[in-house]
Amino acid sequence: MTVAVEKPEKTDPAVAPPHPAPAAGRRRVGRSAAVAAILVGWLVLFAVLRGKQTLSLAAADLTGLHRWFNDVNDSIGANRDSNPVFLYFFNEIRLVIDHLVTFVQDLISQPSAGRPVPQIGWLGVVGIAGYVSWAVGNWRVALLAVAGFTFFGLQGLWQESMDTLALTLSAVFVALLFAIPLGVWAGLSDRFNRIVTPLLDLMQTMPTFVYLAPLTLFFLIGGASATIATVIYAAPPAIRITAHAIRSVPETTAEAADSLGATRRQALVKVLLPMSKRTVVMGVNQSIMAALAMVTIAALIDAPGLGKTVVQALQSLDVGTAFNAGLAIVVMAIVLDRVTTAASARAEAARRSKNRFLAWRRPLLGVGAVVTAVLVYLSHTYLWAAEFPGGGGAGSGIASTADDVTTWAQDNLSGLTNAFRDALTNGLLNPFQSLLTDSPWWLVGAVLIALGVVLGGPRAGVTTLVCAGLLVGTGLWSDAMTTLASTLVATVLVMALGIVFGVWMGRSPLVDRMLRPSLDAAQVMPPFVYLVPFLALFGATRFTAIVAAVVYAAPVAIKIIADGVRAVPETTVEAATAAGCTTWQIIAKVQLPMSRSALTLATNQGLIYVLSMVVVGGLVGAGALGYDVVAGFSQGELYGKGLAAGLAIVLLGVMFDRITQAAARRASA
Repeated sequence: MTVAVEKPEKTDPAVAPPHPAPAAGRRRVGRSAAVAAILVGWLVLFAVLRGKQTLSLAAADLTGLHRWFNDVNDSIGANRDSNPVFLYFFNEIRLVIDHLVTFVQDLISQPSAGRPVPQIGWLGVVGIAGYVSWAVGNWRVALLAVAGFTFFGLQGLWQESMDTLALTLSAVFVALLFAIPLGVWAGLSDRFNRIVTPLLDLMQTMPTFVYLAPLTLFFLIGGASATIATVIYAAPPAIRITAHAIRSVPETTAEAADSLGATRRQALVKVLLPMSKRTVVMGVNQSIMAALAMVTIAALIDAPGLGKTVVQALQSLDVGTAFNAGLAIVVMAIVLDRVTTAASARAEAARRSKNRFLAWRRPLLGVGAVVTAVLVYLSHTYLWAAEFPGGGGAGSGIASTADDVTTWAQDNLSGLTNAFRDALTNGLLNPFQSLLTDSPWWLVGAVLIALGVVLGGPRAGVTTLVCAGLLVGTGLWSDAMTTLASTLVATVLVMALGIVFGVWMGRSPLVDRMLRPSLDAAQVMPPFVYLVPFLALFGATRFTAIVAAVVYAAPVAIKIIADGVRAVPETTVEAATAAGCTTWQIIAKVQLPMSRSALTLATNQGLIYVLSMVVVGGLVGAGALGYDVVAGFSQGELYGKGLAAGLAIVLLGVMFDRITQAAARRASA
């Protein structure tokens, strides 16, 4: 770190770098020079070798690997009902999950047992939602839940919303059955934690798209596969956060329990879990949010609910219908998030005040339970309380308004939006994509490996080598490079926004208080929702996916950078100010350099978030790997290619994650 001052001999010790800093600075300069040399060499060779050995593949062409995947799929389909592995394992799992999902759907969304309506109608569901929200949270959250669930009916999307809720609740229930015990085990056992952490890293790195194709191979297309995919996607946050909660209990508390003669089980049940309750509930919150995001994406494999409505609307470019269903998804996400967040706060308050906290609530909870039971009975018995009244006029109005706004924007803003799109596409995206897709495959691979070694070290270089080799093996190198170009361009924009707003929030508590709630709310929304408004503005193009990815990934990057800037010691900033540094010098010479690890972590998370959104953009014309996956679901002869595309997406995610994580460790060293 270097700070410019007029009299170096009087520089405050808090600002002056420690003795190792010059060596660290030289290493950083050396890495920067190496990166620059690699890029210059790449450009020179690109000019000479452009268009040669690019491994391009037409949309309808298949490689041997793709045909082999198709053959495997056909073979599994032909032997599904005779192979013992499927008869007694995969089919049984699918049957159990299907029964669970069907049971919940019969309760709240689908006609059941010869009835034209579910067992519990809309009035009962609204009553249960309000009562549970009040019981685990407070009356404000209960009002929000009642208003939100009523809104689904007013939109004309009651059954679709309940189908989405049924799949989400079923998946979270199954996920927590495994995640909580595994999280406790990881919290108690260092060995198991070391084993499970890399697996969780991989699972959380993989975009939602990737889970779908392999699971349909074993569990067929439908609600069961969607629920199983959601279980797998929703479990890692709960495992991680539960393990963190157990490990965060002060050692002195655990030692005190041991000294009192408590067994390992007693210490867990009486001490560790009660003291971790608030954090564990936050893990449940994260699992629910992940499950809702996955359930909407799983509409691609015929999962019922709001996601199917959005997918069909996006494919037909029906912005109004997509917006109405997307709004319902947002409302559901907000309600579920607020309820579980309030439950976490309630758990902490109850732990501190123990039984005194609940004493005055018990009679009211009893009265509320009776009222809820009456509402459930009415909704089970009477048609007016079972079927939501009205024809969804609010939803028709919302869709019509969204269509009108879209038409107005296209008529009046097309000059501005097209100019912005063309400037970014022609000035940045197209040249970079051409550099990646028109360079020889071995040259791009060598550049990626060299950058991995320079930025992340030898291990990151080896990981990049393996990933690049496997990408070639998928037969989708050109599509992978197109996705890589979009991802990196979007990440550059994310980091630009992250630095600007992150520094602003980190330096100003007022700005932080104003912006953070909006950023938190933005992270609650599933990826699908971001596509709708930008589809209206920019049409079905890859640019739509890139802009949606930037908006989707920016909140997490902004918050990480803001926390990193805020963590810079105030004494260091004060010393730089006293030395005569301007605000810009303090930011550029003190706060950002000392937040280097946060910047690298923000890059890591930004890349992962952007990649997941860019591939979802295959639904709106983004092409490349996202399109390959979607085409694999809809066209049987392209199933193998879609499966290979999912593998390519995983390889890109692993490569990004390993390089940026290693770079973050180097930056913090």
